[in-house]
Amino acid sequence: QVQLVESGGGLVQAGGSLRLSCDASGITFSSYYMGWYRQAPGKQRELVAGITSGRTTNYADSVKGRFTISRDNAKNTMYLQMNSLKPEDTAIYYCNAKLWRAGYWGQGTQVTVSS
Repeated sequence: QVQLVESGGGLVQAGGSLRLSCDASGITFSSYYMGWYRQAPGKQRELVAGITSGRTTNYADSVKGRFTISRDNAKNTMYLQMNSLKPEDTAIYYCNAKLWRAGYWGQGTQVTVSS
């Protein structure tokens, strides 16, 4: 049974930082492309950052220079370090694991940035 469990969300003031974690089980974590997505009220879910099995990363333009994605294959965990947070970063953040045609989602964690 595949499980992706996000944690680390919360309420923070603009300019602050949060670190999200995604703990994975039931998959060969090191083989998967892992991504962080977010969905704000009334908006479509969007890719925030992704990391390949070889640790190549990609970022949405809106978070470049502020967010850092990483993974620890020994712990089956992915992270998203979010710095210089802005009110427009407010959303539910979801963890995603993808390999060929298989894809899995976590339940999401709320991030709220107050101005």
